[in-house]
Amino acid sequence: MSGTRSIVHLLRHGEVHNPEGVLYGRLPGYRLSDRGEQMAQLAAEALAGHDIAAVVSSPMERAQQTAEPIAKGHGHDIAIEPLAIEADNVFEGQRVSVGDGVLRQPATWRHLWNPFRPSWGEPYDDVAARMRQAIINTRELAPGRESVLVSHQLPIWIARLDAEGRRLWHDPRSRQCNLASLTSLTFDDDELVAITYSEPARDLLPGASKVAGA
Repeated sequence: MSGTRSIVHLLRHGEVHNPEGVLYGRLPGYRLSDRGEQMAQLAAEALAGHDIAAVVSSPMERAQQTAEPIAKGHGHDIAIEPLAIEADNVFEGQRVSVGDGVLRQPATWRHLWNPFRPSWGEPYDDVAARMRQAIINTRELAPGRESVLVSHQLPIWIARLDAEGRRLWHDPRSRQCNLASLTSLTFDDDELVAITYSEPARDLLPGASKVAGA
């Protein structure tokens, strides 16, 4: 017999205005682009018919902006979850795409010695632990109903790998976590029984998928 069924939708924020193409990470002042705002609206429309009882966001401005149309549509305030923040990264504020400056500088190579941890940022184990607790905190706001937790690509992907019992180190190009995508976790009481993935803003992704950051 199933218990109390709750769903936590992990929503990645929409596209960010980032003309410099830097890894913005936890830097302040990075807001959604016009297209990012459209993505947030599409995510809200996808969830409009759902029983959303709580809307929770990372402290980052782009995440709160993405949460706004959902919260407004369901008549909720946005709760802030510090544990859902972007992962820390030593290359924050720099261009890190293949061929860009920072990865061509020998002085930065000392940060690249261990991709399994990873050596250039917050350990995957730490990200998994805090996201696990963030999901619990969000689920407890709406037992037996649905809730939304807006976060960032790496934390959401690590949370999914952790939930599926898979190894945490990975090729970033393999992440199934596009802009404004939903990774939905279904629980019976405390037991995770299903994970589904959807992309409400799929039609806006070409070009947006090339934007640096997470």
